[in-house]
This record gives sequence, C-alpha cells and structure tokens, in this order.
Amino acid sequence: MARISFLAGVGVGYVLGARAGRQRYEQIKTQASQLWSSPKVQRTVDQAKDTAKTQAPVVADKVTGAAKDAAGTVKDKAGSAHLPGRGEDLPDTIHRGDDGELHADTSGFGPGGDKLP
Repeated sequence: MARISFLAGVGVGYVLGARAGRQRYEQIKTQASQLWSSPKVQRTVDQAKDTAKTQAPVVADKVTGAAKDAAGTVKDKAGSAHLPGRGEDLPDTIHRGDDGELHADTSGFGPGGDKLP
C-alpha cells in the first residue's frame, strides 16, 4: 500500500511539475522576446554593430602586427638554433655542419655498413 501511495505521489508530482515547468518556460520565453524587441535594446545592438564595423580594420591591423612580430621572434630563435654552438644541445656523435645540416659521426658504433641488409 505504501508503495502504491508513493508511486501515485511521484506521478502527481511529475504531472504538476511538468505543467508548471512548461508554463514558466513560456513565461520566460515571452519576457525574453519582449526584452529583445524593445527599442532600447535594439538601439544598443545597432550601436554595437556600428562600433564593430568601424573598429574591425583597427583590430585587424593590430592582430596582423602582432602576428608579424611573433613570426619574426620565432624566426630569430629558429635561426640562432641552426648556428653551430648556439642554442643546440646535441649529443657528441651529432653536429651541425657549415651547411646548417645535421651530421652524425658514424665511426665506432652501429653494425657497420658491411653488416646492413
């Protein structure tokens, strides 16, 4: 009997909650629509659009400048890493030649050229 009463209570609570929830949802939806349609909000939206249009080139120039600066910094750091003895921590068996390429000292380790497949 207690179980049936509990289930009935859950069912009634669900139905009433769903109805109240839907009514509250519709109320919030109506209020949000009214707020969005108000002249004051629309004026503010229009001002924001105008500001975005006028400031877009300024922002684009700043972003472009920052990207170029960052690219230059990366290029400088990468360039210094290719110079022998600067910015690289290479094992003793590897060195960077005058051509800027990595070269390995193959003498003394590995199976040897005559033992390779």
